[in-house]
Amino acid sequence: MNFNFSLDREIPVLDWTPYLASRARTMKSSAIRELLKLTEQPDVISFAGGLPAPEFFPLREIEEACRYVVQNEGARALQYSSTEGYLPLREWLATNMHKYGVPAVPNNVLITAGSQQGLDLIGKVFIEPGDYVITERPTYLGAIQAWNAYGARYRTVSLDDAGMVVDEIEEAYRDVVKETGRPPKFIYVLPNFHNPAGVTLSLERREKLAEIATRLNLPIVEDDPYGQLRFEGEDLPPICTFVPERTIYMSTFSKTLTPGLRLGWIVCPEVLMRQFVMAKQGSDLHTGTFVQYIANDICQRGFLKPHTQRLRRVYKERRDTMLDALAEFWPEGCSWTRPQGGLFLWARVPDSIHTTEFLRRALEEKVAYVPGENFYPNGDGGFNAMRLNFSFCPPETIVEGIRRLGVALKKALA
Repeated sequence: MNFNFSLDREIPVLDWTPYLASRARTMKSSAIRELLKLTEQPDVISFAGGLPAPEFFPLREIEEACRYVVQNEGARALQYSSTEGYLPLREWLATNMHKYGVPAVPNNVLITAGSQQGLDLIGKVFIEPGDYVITERPTYLGAIQAWNAYGARYRTVSLDDAGMVVDEIEEAYRDVVKETGRPPKFIYVLPNFHNPAGVTLSLERREKLAEIATRLNLPIVEDDPYGQLRFEGEDLPPICTFVPERTIYMSTFSKTLTPGLRLGWIVCPEVLMRQFVMAKQGSDLHTGTFVQYIANDICQRGFLKPHTQRLRRVYKERRDTMLDALAEFWPEGCSWTRPQGGLFLWARVPDSIHTTEFLRRALEEKVAYVPGENFYPNGDGGFNAMRLNFSFCPPETIVEGIRRLGVALKKALA
């Protein structure tokens, strides 16, 4: 058969814009994803991505798990699987989460392709165009990006060193009802080592948040990707332990095992499970079977606990290094949070510096960060703030990167 196709002939250009769905026309590229491209330049020190330390990826354990799974479970591990996820892995997760008080059983655990897919499924199941979500200000950029695609709007409440200012939720609720005649869809909260701010929601506020959500009859989406990475202070009970009937809990292996496996999970009331399963079937049928078998083998061998303990020690050292460098190299008028875990801290510079515009100066010094305004869903703040990641770079690189930022800041202030 001859199609008589030639690359030499001129091909007309089609304007695809009129064919796009309205949600596609309003989609915006993630600032974080774009900034991650900077890490490909060897001379740029990047504090921009939320990247774990690659030198501590468990390569040998993953290699051994791959060999074992292929040799012993190959036919099943390479086959289609259930949408809910590989049962032994869900059983392990349920048992492991019990240690932290999460009311999980295998039947209310759904394995997702990273926690980002969990956010997308929540948007698909709950959000209609014009619906409001109550969030912290600032909040996780990935959630904003996921829910913007479904037409979400945001009513934000303040964030301080003790986490979400839950006393503002009732006013936010009343404002939404007054404007739309219907309540917000849910409250979205990152209680542990907040992304981007690094702060932790206090026990008192967790209890009060549960009480307010019950009184207002609002669901809670509890996003907890960093809870396993506490390196000082005491573990606090998840919010879902207070109101399991109205909480969707999310977490991930990306920060403890490796992000490349793309494995996260949702814990929800069983009455919601069917909705999430149907939504996921339309996205990808199921999360990759093989990677679930790999993660399960590693978890069942008892490797994850000592590995996570090692990461805590490493990240604490890197956080301390960044805090010391900030105190040494940055000019007066700057401030920053002191996270007790996780991957990030939140820094503020004098108001005369707009951190989105200042990024160009920082790049001249070969250093990168994420400007703060990207984390404000309504674009109404963070102009003098930046998110700094301390987990990716080794200590000596952190010191040099913070020194470079200090040089750029001093030049801008001068």
